Amino acid sequence: MRSLLAQKWFSVAVILIGASSYGLLSPTIKLAFQAGYSEGDITSVQVTMGTLVMWVLVLLTKEARRNPFTGPWIRLALIGIFGLSLTTVFYNRTLSELDASLSIVLLFQFTWITIVMECFAQRRLPTRSQGAAIVIVMAGTVLSVNLLSLGLERFTVMGLLYGLASAFTYSLFLFSAGRVKSEHHPFLKSAWMLTAGLMVIYAVYPPQFLIGGADGATGSLVLWGLLLGCLGQVVPTIAFLIGIPRTGSSLAAMTGAMELPVAVIGAFLLLGESIASVQWLGMGLILAGVVLSEAQISKQKQTSEAK
Repeated sequence: MRSLLAQKWFSVAVILIGASSYGLLSPTIKLAFQAGYSEGDITSVQVTMGTLVMWVLVLLTKEARRNPFTGPWIRLALIGIFGLSLTTVFYNRTLSELDASLSIVLLFQFTWITIVMECFAQRRLPTRSQGAAIVIVMAGTVLSVNLLSLGLERFTVMGLLYGLASAFTYSLFLFSAGRVKSEHHPFLKSAWMLTAGLMVIYAVYPPQFLIGGADGATGSLVLWGLLLGCLGQVVPTIAFLIGIPRTGSSLAAMTGAMELPVAVIGAFLLLGESIASVQWLGMGLILAGVVLSEAQISKQKQTSEAK
């Protein structure tokens, strides 16, 4: 019993690490933009370097050095294409249309979309605790970005559509990651999914840096790509592939909400953006929602074990 409990909390901690890494991505991308690089340059080099790092980890890990074209490799490739790469494309397009605060709010619709997907797959309605947790997290999201002080004129139709699309594809990744059973090492699964998604990234953002089409291709741009690739592709993908099969996609979605507080605090530390009192309240609500969701799942497990 203690072993199972320890494994569960370990999985939750791993997902928190992945979510925190992804949360740091937004303010770091802003720093890269301030350095003079375009959306296309940053996106293509980010995913490229993240994929290369993953394959290096595969080569350095004996257990991971296996033939990737075995098991559910097609399904893993589809998750990489529709879950990972399209989320990157849609979210970066959202950032080009809307403020970062509005973009994050739209992305964070993944919290309830993922739970709806799971309920649909299990042919059941969300529990009261799940519903309450969703409401608390979404209220915290609105407060965390101080959305109430922003005007509707800052929305655009395309920004809204891209933002909701990014939330849906991110939910698709969270939902699918724990449902594809594979004996492959998480490093190999991550590397294969990122490689499959790289084709979509190159179709949307041609890798000009590979042919010397971007300034700093052999220097600082590649270093930016290495940092962003680790934050956005390597750490979150590995963490979610390890944690989600043990926690389930619903709890993973709620735990993943930690991305927002980390993004807000990261913007404060890295960019000097101020944090209002209402934003601290919002981040507290997000934590409360995650705790409520985890408590309900733990209670359900204890009840089922007692029977």
